[in-house]
Amino acid sequence: MTRFQQFYALTKPRVVQLIVFCALIGMVLAVPGWPGLEEARVGLVACAGIWLVAGAAAAFNCLVEKGIDAKMRRTAWRPTARGELGDWQTLLFAAVLCAIGGWILHEYVNPLTMWLTLATFVGYAVVYTVILKPLTPQNIVIGGASGAMPPVLGWAAMTGDVGPEALILFLIIFLWTPPHFWALALYRVEDYRKSGLPMLPVTHGNEFTRLQVFLYTLVLFAACLMPFAYGMSSWLYLVAAVVLSAGFTMYGFRLWREYSDALARKTFRFSLIHLSLLFAALLVDHYLPRF
Repeated sequence: MTRFQQFYALTKPRVVQLIVFCALIGMVLAVPGWPGLEEARVGLVACAGIWLVAGAAAAFNCLVEKGIDAKMRRTAWRPTARGELGDWQTLLFAAVLCAIGGWILHEYVNPLTMWLTLATFVGYAVVYTVILKPLTPQNIVIGGASGAMPPVLGWAAMTGDVGPEALILFLIIFLWTPPHFWALALYRVEDYRKSGLPMLPVTHGNEFTRLQVFLYTLVLFAACLMPFAYGMSSWLYLVAAVVLSAGFTMYGFRLWREYSDALARKTFRFSLIHLSLLFAALLVDHYLPRF
């Protein structure tokens, strides 16, 4: 990779794209009807600021976990794990991204969005990466709060506060995170065992983790119905939520009863489809007449 590609890889682009997409959903739902020019401007600027801070958190994560990444096939290619970028280079890169992103949010969006975004940075880069991940198998559950923040950031960017609608979106991502990551951990268990991280399949075994995945998909199913129950969406979203959540629950049940690495991979991939299409359905539903 070129030097630019190495630094860009540190930001975990695919993860950050999902973060910004979820933040964008929060922005759209916070604005009744179609956004005006000023609202569109604020939304674009907020997306840029959130992208920069999220990229900074990802780069800091790569720095802290470079030794762990080097032991895992899934992450051994990262520039920090390969020693292609030094510690100070990575730290300076993360600090610059975070500073620019925070300044943009403060000056061109609002202070609340900046503080919430920086708190999310600390929650992911420090609380989750440094403290929780190496200490407890519940790391992804507790640390999932940081990953669930993007819709809240988007909502705050457009309204200057945090409404119950934003908290419902937060809850959906918070409950989605454990079955998503544990499905990955099930078929990557040897990587996690070599790395020394206490992921649930390592500490509690395959069968217990599979049961937890299934139980979380059931609770997530209920949470996905809340936007309709609260009046945020119409029947269009409800149909999408039921179909997608039933699919995720089916994968969770099959994973529990008839495990295979191939099925765990399919479950992990479907979890990404589930969240993306669920939020896309919210977006489409928002602009269609209620029925």
